[in-house]
Amino acid sequence: MSNTDPSPPLPEPGRIARRTKADQTGWSRWLPGLRTLREYQVAWLRHDIVAGLVLTTMLVPVGIAYAEASGVPGIYGLYATIVALLAYAAFGPSRILVLGPDSSLAAVILAVVLPLSGGDPHRAVALAGMMAIVSGAVCILAGIARLGFVTELLSKPIRYGYMNGIALAVLISQLPKLFGFSIEGDGPLGNLRAIATAVMDGKTHWTTFMVGAGTLAVILLLKGRKRVPGILIAVVGATAAVGVLDLAAGAGVSVLGTVPQGLPAFTIPWITTADIVPVLIGGCAVALVSFADTSVLSRVYAARTRSYVDPNQEMVALGAANLAAGLFQGFAVSSSSSRTPVAEAAGAKTQLTGIVGALAVALLLVVAPDLLKNLPTSALAAVVIASAIGLIEVADLRRIYRIQRWEFWLSIACTAGVAVLGAVEGIGLAIVIAVIEFLWDAWRPYSAVLGRADGVKGYHDITRYPDARLIPGLVLFRWDAPLFFANAELFHDRVLDAVASSPTPVRWLVVAAEPITSVDVTSADMLAELIETLHAAGIQLCFAEMKDPVKDKLKRFGLFERLGDGAFFPTIGTTVSRYLETHAVDWVDWEDEKR
Repeated sequence: MSNTDPSPPLPEPGRIARRTKADQTGWSRWLPGLRTLREYQVAWLRHDIVAGLVLTTMLVPVGIAYAEASGVPGIYGLYATIVALLAYAAFGPSRILVLGPDSSLAAVILAVVLPLSGGDPHRAVALAGMMAIVSGAVCILAGIARLGFVTELLSKPIRYGYMNGIALAVLISQLPKLFGFSIEGDGPLGNLRAIATAVMDGKTHWTTFMVGAGTLAVILLLKGRKRVPGILIAVVGATAAVGVLDLAAGAGVSVLGTVPQGLPAFTIPWITTADIVPVLIGGCAVALVSFADTSVLSRVYAARTRSYVDPNQEMVALGAANLAAGLFQGFAVSSSSSRTPVAEAAGAKTQLTGIVGALAVALLLVVAPDLLKNLPTSALAAVVIASAIGLIEVADLRRIYRIQRWEFWLSIACTAGVAVLGAVEGIGLAIVIAVIEFLWDAWRPYSAVLGRADGVKGYHDITRYPDARLIPGLVLFRWDAPLFFANAELFHDRVLDAVASSPTPVRWLVVAAEPITSVDVTSADMLAELIETLHAAGIQLCFAEMKDPVKDKLKRFGLFERLGDGAFFPTIGTTVSRYLETHAVDWVDWEDEKR
């Protein structure tokens, strides 16, 4: 160890740290925590301990609150917090990321746990634990298979829509606790109707509501002050008020009560065969949501520290944390966009911060379990509601509305899907919409006939340049997408339309193929048919600017030999020159006129 540098080393200015070959082999690849331990400097220790103790002030109330929001007793949120922090410290590639129960997962877990548990807390814990194990296994396998890119398949508007829907679902699920009554609803909209009915029927417990609303107000008022622990102040204040005024016994305010003393134990969460399918679906949904959140937050902090974080190792680490949480009486976890900034602001240098936080929470459970007995459930609901409000994205959606309105409405559709169908079904809808969005752009891509506009270099879309001249007998056709089964027939039809609309008899049809990045079997068969059709009409099919990997595919399909090497040109300019050399065409380029 050395004590010369108070901060983790950063790369030289203008450079981004990458993994060395040694980092990619052996135990150091799978256990980045060991690598950090070997490099640890004594000067970091004070910062990590202080940051860990500061972090603990948020870990306890938030862990309990998110457990309640997920449909399991609050103590299991602390179990999940302890285990997840320790597991991520060993497997996590980020030096600063904080993992634990999270509001973005609460609605997904609750959607599975609530209908299957039948009000039995032990069954709820088993279901939530098995979901965490499924999520962990999915993340680990995906990370080993190097599938860390999968979350990039969801566009930003769709992610916003899904997270806004999740935030609304979480917020609605906590309103009954805030008002001090219980309801029976079916999904977010059903719950909202039941809440409205209960309020109008006068079921609100006003003392409970005032405690919860006051807690929420303090959290929101102090939210912008980074160095002020707003959640801690609000929760401690609510707990003190309930204890001093004896509101639990005197006014009927619901409180957490005494939590079990002791640490989480290794337990296999057994479920019934009837639970397997919904737990598998829910676990996969949790894996996707948690890694989407974690990968984004990890990239943000990697950019701040100018360090490299392997997304595949991040997925393995998240999986290890979830697997450990599921096996030690916890439930699914994710990265935290609220607790991570607290750790950073408190001066965290490494994952030792998380270890200190985990040990502090464990010490609380062993030494002072009665410390939280007067914590009101409406205050916990306020913590979750404040977090849900923070998840809602409005500003960037306004920007998207201005620049790309159809993507804005896709986002709104995802939000509505979660609100109407529920969290698990909503993520399925988000994935379906993402696939449709991707296919739509490639299914109906932009295409153009190109001409030569005087005074402008290159060849351009004649609809954008109405004065552009066409070379007699030559059609230059550009297709702005890969060629695959969904757009093969459209390509065929648009090529023939371009030929039919030519003002002169066509000798050559040239495809400007630079945007074409792939060709599949269906589109290759279509090209074979197109070659025959054009050949029968006395038209030669040529390609300009086609990429070598695409040419290789045409060779495998037998089309390259069929067309001949002379049908492929490096640029559109050389294609035009060869055409003019081959055919006696009355054509003078504007650049030639200037010479």
